[in-house]
Amino acid sequence: MFTHSRKTSSPAAALQILELVYHATVAKVRSSHGNALIGLGIEILQTIIFLVAFYLMFTVLGMTGNAIRGDFLLYLMTGIFLFLTHTKAMGAILSSEGPTAPMMKHAPMNTIVSICSAALSSLYLQMLSMAVVMFGIHTLFNPLDIYDPISAWLMFMLAWGSGVAIGMCLLATKPWAPNFVMILNTVYARLNMIASGQMFVANTLPGFMVSWFSWNPLFHAIDQARGYTFINYEPHFTNWQYPLYFTLAFVLLGLMGDFFTRRHVSVSWSAAR
Repeated sequence: MFTHSRKTSSPAAALQILELVYHATVAKVRSSHGNALIGLGIEILQTIIFLVAFYLMFTVLGMTGNAIRGDFLLYLMTGIFLFLTHTKAMGAILSSEGPTAPMMKHAPMNTIVSICSAALSSLYLQMLSMAVVMFGIHTLFNPLDIYDPISAWLMFMLAWGSGVAIGMCLLATKPWAPNFVMILNTVYARLNMIASGQMFVANTLPGFMVSWFSWNPLFHAIDQARGYTFINYEPHFTNWQYPLYFTLAFVLLGLMGDFFTRRHVSVSWSAAR
């Protein structure tokens, strides 16, 4: 009765949403730790632990000869960086605020803003940690030479985008079957340790085994990233179009699922869990 409505133009509304996404992203980045530097340090440390663990495993098992001819650390990084980015993006989306979260009661906050902020915060942390680790290796150990860095970075973005797309579908399903979705997320993340192809070269697979991994968009993104990273490697069984179409299709499915869930959402769902 005493509310005052104010009309806003489309550009002003878009700027308001972008500002809201920015502040929500900053809050999401700082939520991992009270100190922003320590939060970033944790992400960098996790990446370094993955690199060291895989390096020792490949060395002890004598699998270094199976890698692409070139810089072995660069071979490891093309797999680990994209795997972590994909998995972290999916987890960030899945843990973002849903339609029953208390923050959704405050306009103009909505689930789309929550999803965008979670995706951007995950991308920011992973890109920053990747840049720090690569700079450290380039200056302390040996110079890194990437054949086509722009295309390799685009494959990194495809790995992030496909993780966001899968996370959106899981987030839309989460209110209906929360336990099943969390188990599915864990199984998919563990399965990607091998199914992503980060531990082997796709060109060395027998023909009958390619179909075991070709369903996975991360498998294509990692193999294509190695093709753009090493001048002497040309992927034969993968392409960049599949993860792109996969991402677009699953983003659309995630948006449709989110819209359907918001129409049928109930506050008692969050109260009962």
